[in-house]
Amino acid sequence: MGVEVLMNVTPTESRVVLVENGILQEVHIERQLKRGLVGNIYMGKVSRVLPGMQAAFIDIGLDKAAFLHASDIVSRIDGEPLERDERPEPSITSLVRQGQHIMVQVVKDPLGTKGARLTTDITLPSRYLVFMPKSAHVGVSQRIDDNEERERLRNLAETLSTEDGHFIVRTAAEGNNDGALRSDADFLTRLWQQIKKRTKTQRKVGVLYEDLNLCCRVLRDFVGEPIERIRVDSRTTIEQLKQFTGDFIPELSTVLEYYTGDRPIFDLFDIENEIQRALDRRVGLKSGGSLIIDQTEAMTTIDINTGAFVGHRNLEETIFNTNIEATQAIARQLRLRNLGGIIIIDFIDMQNEEHKRRVLHSLEQALAKDRAKTSINGFTTLGLVEMTRKRTRESLEHVLCGECPVCRGRGSMKTVETVCYEILREIVRVHKAYEADKFVVYASAAVSDFLLNEESHTLAELEVFVSRQITVQTETLYNQEQFDVVMM
Repeated sequence: MGVEVLMNVTPTESRVVLVENGILQEVHIERQLKRGLVGNIYMGKVSRVLPGMQAAFIDIGLDKAAFLHASDIVSRIDGEPLERDERPEPSITSLVRQGQHIMVQVVKDPLGTKGARLTTDITLPSRYLVFMPKSAHVGVSQRIDDNEERERLRNLAETLSTEDGHFIVRTAAEGNNDGALRSDADFLTRLWQQIKKRTKTQRKVGVLYEDLNLCCRVLRDFVGEPIERIRVDSRTTIEQLKQFTGDFIPELSTVLEYYTGDRPIFDLFDIENEIQRALDRRVGLKSGGSLIIDQTEAMTTIDINTGAFVGHRNLEETIFNTNIEATQAIARQLRLRNLGGIIIIDFIDMQNEEHKRRVLHSLEQALAKDRAKTSINGFTTLGLVEMTRKRTRESLEHVLCGECPVCRGRGSMKTVETVCYEILREIVRVHKAYEADKFVVYASAAVSDFLLNEESHTLAELEVFVSRQITVQTETLYNQEQFDVVMM
């Protein structure tokens, strides 16, 4: 069994999964009310310039102002755009001013409390090419190794380029004829002309161009994957995809299939349960070990435990085998959960330097299939592995889950004993500050039971101390940390 793509489409939500050899590898979710913004082009207005941060906040019509750094603004000297590594970084105040209208493109979706990340370096991708209106040079994907093919594609890209911009040749273009690339170039050129026309007529903040919907975008981005079958459970979507693949990715037209089975399409590979398991902290390994994955605002940490795995030889060999198995599981979980940013991996301590080298090599090989860019920095002096993974959209947990209203994201709650002792201290505090005839405590069932049973003697002693009656009442709607001390 090879690679399959399953698409579950409803009016409110589209879900696309990539399955390799029957195992879920990637999950992509787009909700109608929260469509991804990456690739969208906007007419924005500079709402605030921050010289100390070398950045500006841009109003593009969203709830949160978007962020534009000076390094993401295309600079020109004598009318010629400079490549990013050649550009000086002038002060942000010399690049933009408050109230200025500016055309920008989203490169990162809003994440948590952060607004979208923007660039003025506009790019328009298609099947084989990426059109860069403000670039002065052509480029060829580094994944194309053949020198003759690289030169052919570079010369063709030069020929196709116009005064409006130049092209970057994508990996999928390797081996394709000139006609296919010319068709792509014509499409992108026409698209850019339409965007320029809208720019002239639209002077208010708003969208100029929206990227493809999730289903079309995934097929465009999965180019190069050996996809054997694409199954879709929506008749409207399958017709749309047939049109899209016929125009841009004809080789995928033959693997499109309308799913009409009685079972939900995600039941075919137990996808729903796999998604639920991808939200758990603990990931079991076949050997009996486990991964503990914690996602925070600053970074993601992954801890490896041997668990019940005791091995058959010696401790060092047991640890090495567990770490090797963990590298495969880590690579899958990063893709499946779409974890990005800084990632710290705490492998089980190894004394053998050769074992460390082989574990790093295994991790690099496992991550080779990941389409997101990754960088591994090796073991630190504390024995941790530092790595990064490019993050352009929210993780699976952030898409499907929200903050717990009880713990407010801490991941833990105060114990019953802690809350009880807080209540007792609050009674003393209120008694010293105010005059009251008696006190009534409203608390959750667990806290009330603990006060009236295990801590009944303490409550009685407190009544004697404050010379007031204390009554405890259960409030069923309160969570474990909530309570009120009421004076009567």
